[in-house]
Parts: sequence; C-alpha cells; structure tokens
Amino acid sequence: MDSWPVNWEALDALIIDFAKSENLIEDSSPPSSPSLTSSYHSRLIIRQIRWSLEVGNIDAAIDILRAHAPFVLEDHRLLFRLQKLKFIELLRKGTRDDRIFAIDYLRKSLAPCALNAYPEAYEEFKHVLLAFIYDKDDHTSPVANEWAEKRRYEIAGLVSSVLRAHFHAYNPIFSMALRYLMSIHKGFCLRQGLVLPISNLTERLLLEERDFPALPPESLYEAQVFDEVDIQALAHTVELTRQGAIDSLRFAKGDLFQAFQNEICRMRLDDAMLDELVREYCVYRGIVEPGMQTSSEPLKVNPPESGCCSSLDSSIDVDHSTAKHSNSETSALTDLSSMQGIDVELRFASEPTNNLEDCSPSGSHQSEISSLLRNRSKGAGERSKRKRWRGRHDDLDFISGVHFNRDGKQEVSATISKGVECTSAEDKYEIVLQMKELASRGMAAEVVEEISTLDPDFFVQNPVLLFQLKQVEFLKLVGLGDHSGALRVACSHLGPLAARDPNLLKPLKETLLSLLRPNEEALVTGLPLHALATSLQVAFGKRLGIEEPQLMRIMRATLHTHSEWFKLQMCKDRFESLLRIDSLKENNTPVLTSLATSKSNIDSCTLGSSQATISSTTGVSDDSSSTNQASSQDAICDENAILKVMEFLALPRADAIHLLAQYNGNAETVIQQIFA
Repeated sequence: MDSWPVNWEALDALIIDFAKSENLIEDSSPPSSPSLTSSYHSRLIIRQIRWSLEVGNIDAAIDILRAHAPFVLEDHRLLFRLQKLKFIELLRKGTRDDRIFAIDYLRKSLAPCALNAYPEAYEEFKHVLLAFIYDKDDHTSPVANEWAEKRRYEIAGLVSSVLRAHFHAYNPIFSMALRYLMSIHKGFCLRQGLVLPISNLTERLLLEERDFPALPPESLYEAQVFDEVDIQALAHTVELTRQGAIDSLRFAKGDLFQAFQNEICRMRLDDAMLDELVREYCVYRGIVEPGMQTSSEPLKVNPPESGCCSSLDSSIDVDHSTAKHSNSETSALTDLSSMQGIDVELRFASEPTNNLEDCSPSGSHQSEISSLLRNRSKGAGERSKRKRWRGRHDDLDFISGVHFNRDGKQEVSATISKGVECTSAEDKYEIVLQMKELASRGMAAEVVEEISTLDPDFFVQNPVLLFQLKQVEFLKLVGLGDHSGALRVACSHLGPLAARDPNLLKPLKETLLSLLRPNEEALVTGLPLHALATSLQVAFGKRLGIEEPQLMRIMRATLHTHSEWFKLQMCKDRFESLLRIDSLKENNTPVLTSLATSKSNIDSCTLGSSQATISSTTGVSDDSSSTNQASSQDAICDENAILKVMEFLALPRADAIHLLAQYNGNAETVIQQIFA
C-alpha cells in the first residue's frame, strides 16, 4: 500500500491554530479572531465544571454554573440530575452530619424538583431513596448504578455537551478533524478486517467513551421534519442511530453542521497524549523550540511557572486525595506509562551517547558540522520565529507533576559519518531543519553539497530524492537562462539516475521539455518545494536517528482510510470542507516526480501494509477498480432508493447499495426480501 500524500503546510496551519486556541504556546501576536480567546475561556469554564463533577464536588460545579451559565440550573431536567448526584455524594461521605444534611437536602431541594423535572423523575427520586438502605460497596444492590462513580462522568459529559453547544465552544478544527478521521479509521478497519500497526496508537488516543448527548429544549419535542439525506449523513458519519441523529438535529434546530460539530465534540480524546503528539510534531517541524533533554532520565513536567510541556501519562490530582479519573482514562494512561518501547516520544533526543563509538570532537567531520552550524547562524531568524511551548496548564487551581518514560532507542546507521554520529541530538535536529529550510527555498545545489559532505552515502541510498533535488537545480538554471549549466546537471546527474531506475525516465523527459517553455520562472515558483523539503527532512532525519513524529503517521493513515471509506459509501463527505480535510489532501506536484512513494522511499510503517492482515475478501482497493465499481452500481442505484433502504433496514450506505445492486435497484423488492 503506497504512502498517502499529505499537505503538510495545511496541517502546520491547523496545528498552529490548535496550539494557539488551546494556549499551548507562548505567542505575543494577537489571535487571528477574537472568538478564539472567548472560545478558549468558555472551554476553560466547561473543563472546570466537568472536573468538579467528576471528583464529586457538586457545590463547586453549581456555583460556577450559577456564575457563568445560570440557564442550566433553570432547566429542571438538568437540575434534578445534579441534585440527585449531590444527594449521593453527601451519603458517600459517610459521616453522621452529612447524612442529616442529605435528609434535609432531600426534603427541601430534591423532592420539589422531582415533581417538575420530567415524567420519570419522581420514580427515579423514590428509587434513589434506597441509597439510605444499601451501602455504596454493595455492587449487587438495586442502586449500585447510583453509587457508581461513572455516574459522575455521565452527568459531567451531559452538562459539558449542553454548555459547549450553548457557548459555541467547539474544539479547534484540528482536534475535531482528528477525532473524525480516527473514528472513520476505526470503522473502516473493523469493516474490512484490517489490522494496522497505527491502530494501536489511535485506539489509545481516541477514548471509547463519549459525552452524553445534550437534551433538546422541551419546546423542540414537537414533531419536526428533517431531510432524510441529512439524517442519514449525520447518523453514519458519527455512528448514531436514526433516532439519535433526529434528536441531534432537533437540538441544533435543524442545522446539520452544528449538529455534526456537537456530535464530534462528544468524542473524547486523551488530552495529555494529544498534547505530547502535537508538541513532538511542532518541534520536528520547527514550529516550537525543542527544549530537548539529552539524558536518559524520564522527562518531567514541572508546575506551571516553569513553562514546560504536558506529558503522556498526566493525571489530575485534586486536593491530593479525592480526584480520580474514569476507568477508561485510567487504564489508557496506565497502558501508556507501562508499555515498553512507547510510541509517542521525542525520538530525536532518545539515543544516549554512551551507545555510540568513541566520539572525539577532533576530526574533519566534526569541524565540518561546527562550521555548518556557524555558517547557518544567519538562519537564526528562522529559529527566532519558533514559539515556546507552554503546555496545558489551563490556569486552573490544580496541576500535578507528571512524567513519562522513554526507552525507545534509535539506532544510528553504521554507514553515517563519525562526525555526525558524535553530534549532539539538538545539533542533529538543527542540521535537519536547516536542510529542510534550504530545500523549501529551492537551494537544491547547496542541500546536495552539504548533505553529501556530512553523509556521503545518503544519496546513494536515496536516489529519488537526489533526482528531485537535481530537477529543482535544473529548472532554476533554465529559469535563469543558463541552458548550458542546466544540461550539465542533466548529463551529470539526471541521466545516470534515470538509467539506473527506469521509473525516472518519464519525469526526466518532462523535465527536459522545460527547455522549450517560455515562462520558466512561473514553472520554478510552481514547484512543490515544501513537499520535497518534508520528504528530505523525514529521510535525512532517519539517517541521523530522528524518527518522524507519530502524528505524521496518524494523519497519513487516517486520511487514506477516509478516502477509502467514502469510496465504499460511493458519495462525497459532506463535512470534509468544514474540517479542512480536503485541504489536507491537496497535493500539487506539477513537475517533480512524485516517486517519494516508490520502492526506494516507501515508509513501510505508514499504514503498516507489511504487517496488515486482511480477514475479508475486500481489502483496500485501488482508485481505478473502486471507480469502476462505483460507476456501475451508481447506474443501478437511485439516491432515493439508497436512502429508503438505509432508513427502513437501518443499514450503512455501502450495505444498502450492495443489496440494491442484487435486486436491480428496486428498494421495495429489497425490503420485501429482507422481511419475507
């Protein structure tokens, strides 16, 4: 399976927006939109309320709601649930005074509210009285569910859903897109019987639990008619029942895209793990300062004043005694901290120097590296643009010291020159970023010269990259009118490389055609230099023991499965523009050969094709076969027939199309056959 192209510049923009929106980086520039600041403040309020409910501090949550969202307490349905939870928490304390206070609270607050909340509320009120009789440790009692701490998380999720929609405090676009892509990735892999290595990471990042859906206002329970196309689109993209999709549309007053955002934000991510993935990506791409540690000790996150990053197995410790995570979050974080060879780490700083050979600072290679770093000091302007990582402190009253283990050691290629091998991790990282910067400016000759000096074998093992860089050099010379120089490059490099690899003959011919074109400057400026720079960064970084970030692999895999999923559905994703997924897939390669996915450059770990096991007969199809299949079945199936089968049989779109294809597109016949 080939590597899926990703527009890394578009991803950079989304991630920078995410980091700013979540206040993860120190940035003096004003926000791109005033709504970013207000949305962040609203999300902080929601997090504080969620946290208070999850630790059983109901009074604190109610106080915050009274100050910032009194409308929640005016909704008797929500107020009754909060008061019932407070009653249980009073009994949970177990003291005589708290028991007396619980009885008084029952009489003055909970009972009157139960009469007006909702039809079933009074029965629930009578049922919860059994908590006086059955102890919290009796897991077989009729009120075991009321005693269970998961009830806190259910109420916290419900209140969060209501507040998020009310304040329009949706997660940043990148966060929503990642949730959506990983959800589709999971569904696609289950349907196709695929087992991909990256799935282990996505399953830990995307939690199983979702927040409870918000309750539509009672005035909206009157019959409303929604377009069946909207109902089915929402139901099958975010895995809802048809009735669940209708309720979601009703809450959003028929706004499909708002309903979609509400549902996406109900999906839960491991925030600490996401932050570390984003930080790793930002450091790798030169967006934030590295702040690397070269020792083999675990990285630690200090209190907020140190401005350090958050970590993978971060846990919130409230009052140092009462705070607890949900079972799912606890198990996920435990898995992360205990796994050997953990996936998410700062790979570029992971190799201890004592594993290397004798590394004397003397020697020509070491002096060449020092000279390179000195000569590139004028690139400090680029370095000064990098932001400082702040981390998710949230300005809350709690923060805990956290750490995560790093035991994945990267082996440095034995053929790499000794000078590079002896270079510190941070210097290696700076060199790679400098090469990326040169390539993105089209300074191909300089890139080839400096990399060849540092590692003479690099381009021997990466001939396609050398070909692409020499293409850039050729086209620049043509643009300057130096046709003789361009032909020397073609004869000395492009021709011999194409002779060794027949796949390069076609791009060589297209490159030579540029000699006949009049406007060569437009040709040069249209080159996909950023894509080439990223390919160079990944390949040269690996040679220096700098692994590409896990987030890059996640994005490649999930964008690929997103495309394959909608080929199965035989329709376009109605929400991909909203989440900028279409821009992430844009890959303009007008001149340079796009052979970065050829056998010499394939990243076998990208989608795990070498390790994938397919238990169904329908694997990931290629574009041509799926297009032919789509066109043949589209000719049979009418959109109304597809929707009718999906509605009556509660089937996914792909299954409905498959059935219709068997019965010549007749929806009535399909339904009759199923119920016959």
